[in-house]
Amino acid sequence: MHQCDWPGILDILVNVAKVHVHVCVCVCMQFTIIFKFDIYRENISVLYLSDSYAECQATANWLLSRTDVCPIVAIVCGSGLGGLAEILKDPQVFSYSEIPNFPQSTVHGHAGMLVFGTLKGKACVCMQGRFHLYEGYPIQKITLPMRVFKLLGVETVVLTNAAGGLNQDFKVGDVMIIKDHINMPGFAGNNPLVGPNDERFGVRFPCMSDAYDRELQQLAFDVASDLGFSDFLREGVYCVLGGPTFETVAECRMLHKLGADAVGMSTVHEVIVARHAGMRCFALSLISNRAVMDYDSKEKANHEEVLETGRLRAKQLENLVSNLVARLKPKNNTGE
Repeated sequence: MHQCDWPGILDILVNVAKVHVHVCVCVCMQFTIIFKFDIYRENISVLYLSDSYAECQATANWLLSRTDVCPIVAIVCGSGLGGLAEILKDPQVFSYSEIPNFPQSTVHGHAGMLVFGTLKGKACVCMQGRFHLYEGYPIQKITLPMRVFKLLGVETVVLTNAAGGLNQDFKVGDVMIIKDHINMPGFAGNNPLVGPNDERFGVRFPCMSDAYDRELQQLAFDVASDLGFSDFLREGVYCVLGGPTFETVAECRMLHKLGADAVGMSTVHEVIVARHAGMRCFALSLISNRAVMDYDSKEKANHEEVLETGRLRAKQLENLVSNLVARLKPKNNTGE
């Protein structure tokens, strides 16, 4: 534990709370505490307590002591797409609930399992279920698995999600290769890299113009062509929102004008942390519903539609991802 004057800090924070600040981040060296205040009762509660590097190292060590797999590829499964983990050979499965420091999945369609195994001869780790801002976790907590993966030896992260289609040329069931993103929560300062930077993970100001590896994007197009999937494969810009509400008509129109082709509630924060740590990233969005852009439309976005689209396209996505992994070459970039 880092030495600091906690009673003095708490007094300061309570005074800050009285001027209507509900959440405050206190940082001492690499030690971060997020407090929540009840400004009427002057009560204080700890939302998140983290010594990030030590926490991630402890989690990585716990996992490495229980599996023989040293993964070089990590796969993150989105809503209804957890079947990707089931194609791993010789799987070793850990429930999130038993992994030290790991959050818990609370969303239907996210199994909450970490699966180690091999895919097309490559050592992999697969998340059956991810974490989201709307579940109430601090943004540093929902991205903790990315840093754990880095400490496990992962070089490449493949992420999938289900998203609403803003591009009017997209159809339900299309798969969009993400070529760039718009981080809406980040515009308000909600970025997973906020706080003191730990150089053991990465640089203070990481570049995001190459967040999604261009070589991997081209490889995915080549694989899709070989598999006969080109007719439903697209590329575009993904926009992340905080959720859990689906977007209004006005929001969809605005995001489309900003250049977004699809919208969802995940992936971007994980990519930011993975790139900060020097891992290559490749991401796919399954277009699970058409965003409602017309006030006269009777359509309503719903989570059941998202899961059903995932089930219908699951086998093809498994084929695409597994063949992509099979053709991966060792990374040659540092992410700096």
